[in-house]
Amino acid sequence: MFRDMDSILLLFMLLLISRTQAYHIYGTVMTYYPKNTYSDGSVSVILRYKLNYISCGFDDSWVCSGNCGTATQSLPVTTVDQSSGDGCQREGITTYLLPNNSPLQLTLSGNSWTTSLNVIIYRRAVAAVELRKRSDSSKPNTSPQTTILPVIRLPSNCQRNINLLTFDPDGDIVKCRYGNDMLFECDPCTPPPVLSVSSSCTLSFSPNSSSSENSYAVQLMMEDFPHQTITLTHTSGSQEVKTTSSAISKIPIQFLLKVLPLIPSCTEGLYLPKFVPPTPDNGAQINITVNQMVEIPIIAQATASQIIELLFSGPYNVIKSTSGSGRYTLTWTSSDSESGQSHFICFAVQASYSSFLYQSELRCVMVQIIPPPPRFVYSLNLKISTAMSLENNKEVIEKLVKDELIKRGLTSEMSVRLLRKRLVQLAASSSSG
Repeated sequence: MFRDMDSILLLFMLLLISRTQAYHIYGTVMTYYPKNTYSDGSVSVILRYKLNYISCGFDDSWVCSGNCGTATQSLPVTTVDQSSGDGCQREGITTYLLPNNSPLQLTLSGNSWTTSLNVIIYRRAVAAVELRKRSDSSKPNTSPQTTILPVIRLPSNCQRNINLLTFDPDGDIVKCRYGNDMLFECDPCTPPPVLSVSSSCTLSFSPNSSSSENSYAVQLMMEDFPHQTITLTHTSGSQEVKTTSSAISKIPIQFLLKVLPLIPSCTEGLYLPKFVPPTPDNGAQINITVNQMVEIPIIAQATASQIIELLFSGPYNVIKSTSGSGRYTLTWTSSDSESGQSHFICFAVQASYSSFLYQSELRCVMVQIIPPPPRFVYSLNLKISTAMSLENNKEVIEKLVKDELIKRGLTSEMSVRLLRKRLVQLAASSSSG
């Protein structure tokens, strides 16, 4: 009898643990970048995705359907940032090598959202990847770009707008909407009653009553639409027309909204932290080159609450540092593989008041990695008259040759190198003229 009781108790504990671990989802974001198109018609594409959880240590995989090819995990799921309250964001990078440029769909499912008032239980997210060649750019399509924190916290008595920063590398029109049950984009797609979304990707929170204080699963879709009718061409030569009302691709944006008890004042800088200079404005754009480091200074103030931390969403290798209360710096260095890409870094400052955590407005900056210009190399046969030894005075002669070529109208940004007697190599970037 006691053995049976022990077995029942053990089973109950295992069920309790599995239930606790199951309800840990806080959402996701995915974007994609076409990489290479090969002579045999095969293409490669980079998928970057954020996974949001109640705490770090969890991991999930996207399931491909359609034109899937071979997947390589370029970056194992790595922690981006973690809140001292709750919420952890992790990032993974997967590269797909596909036999052709047919569309594919990626789905994230299984496990469950943390308890939410809009009765979202099971997690489901869908991304539609379009890689056929566009008639307006002669390139494959790239998805819209954005990111979001795992958890957005709002007091129940304050009107707030969340302006999602968006960018489309193809110059398309970016629109947002809630997920659609009929398209199986979530399970289910019930939107939170306290949050409306505009097609321009502004989320508006309307103060209600204390009964709205709870957690809500927010499940959005972001799509790109062409400015004019375009044609998408398949590797086989078949074509499809996309009008200005036809979405080209779509990506999921999912996060948790927490509506908190009211605060005495909605004025920023009192209970809600307020950003002050030199914090960049929302929507600021920073251009850097490959392997260049960018520093984002962030300063926030709150006189009636205690600022405790900076939260951010961005590439996995962003480094966060602090130099005092409300003073932070985000540092990031781009890599060769990110040349030509754009990445968002979004941030908010969190403060404590009456045992609850409240956030500042959400600000986002876009970091664009400018690819290096192509370099051209020329070899010249020159007759050089000098009494100096070419072997012992190589650098001096190279400078003299460069100075003479500049006098004759060549760019000063070129480099000159003596390869051997009578042969000179010139190298210059295409931007040098």
